[in-house]
Amino acid sequence: MKIGNFDLTKDRTYIIAELSANHNGDIEIAKDTIKAAKEIGADAIKLQTYTADTMTIDCKKDDFIVKGGTLWDGKSLYELYKWAYTPWEWHKELFKYARSIGIDIFSSPFDKSAVDFLEQFHPSAYKIASFEITDYELIRYTASKGKPIIISTGIATIDEIQDAVDICRGVGNDDIVLLKCTSAYPAPLEDANLQMVPNLAQTFGVISGFSDHTLGLTAPIAAVTLGAKVIEKHFILDKSIGGADADFSLDKQEFSDMVKAIRDTEKLLGKVDYSMNEKKKKSRQFARSLYVAKNIKKGEKFNEENVRSVRPGYGIHPKYLKDVLGEISDKDYKVGDRFER
Repeated sequence: MKIGNFDLTKDRTYIIAELSANHNGDIEIAKDTIKAAKEIGADAIKLQTYTADTMTIDCKKDDFIVKGGTLWDGKSLYELYKWAYTPWEWHKELFKYARSIGIDIFSSPFDKSAVDFLEQFHPSAYKIASFEITDYELIRYTASKGKPIIISTGIATIDEIQDAVDICRGVGNDDIVLLKCTSAYPAPLEDANLQMVPNLAQTFGVISGFSDHTLGLTAPIAAVTLGAKVIEKHFILDKSIGGADADFSLDKQEFSDMVKAIRDTEKLLGKVDYSMNEKKKKSRQFARSLYVAKNIKKGEKFNEENVRSVRPGYGIHPKYLKDVLGEISDKDYKVGDRFER
């Protein structure tokens, strides 16, 4: 499965820098953030494509007021999305700019009109946000466009996840990535449940990854060790910019540290390899092997005093020691000779 030129089955972890609201209403900040994401090694920048009117209705009844201990408590949903959205008239310039500097770019559509709008830019993928996983018609319509589809599973039941996967496959789209996600901002570490990363892949027969809202770098690194092929994290140039998502986003230095740590983790994980490569062969000089520990004359018996398993490893394998003990030497040996049969 490929996203753009990136092969998720062969290449390293696909790292997505989530722009979200971290432009704070300034297209130049948005472009600078895209440039910084490229510089620090992100593979993609992701936008969100909605307006307040495509997300909700302008209503201040209690149902529409954010509450529950979030960063946005007290705001109406309409006020929040009006504050946080990325203007649609920016998209053409942002897509063009990202591609001009060589970083992948795509978006999360939040309704069908957003999908239709984004199609003109030929995005390499689509992302379904965790709160939209229950919008089956949005999933069906988005998946029908034939692009890889990345779905966050934050609020979903196992049946809803299965439904989402079945909907994608039902329209002929099997290029599915499921992301473990905890839909809390920020998300407590104890709610990350990263064991779900490999389980998502095994249960639903898809590629899995992790959309991270925890603070810090530990969670995405741990997710990679468990097999996450996609990591998504909110990215902001500088937290002093402020904005709806600033508090749980990584700044340039933090995101750079995360990318480096993930790449180092990939090197550490390596692959299953029992072959005897040149490095291993060279290191075997420090292994044990059989050497002459006392002078031996022709006709003497080999015993535990005159033939020993010691370092270095240029002699014959220690497994032969029991075989040679008690045999008669057919020549003279000096201390330090490699033992030969």
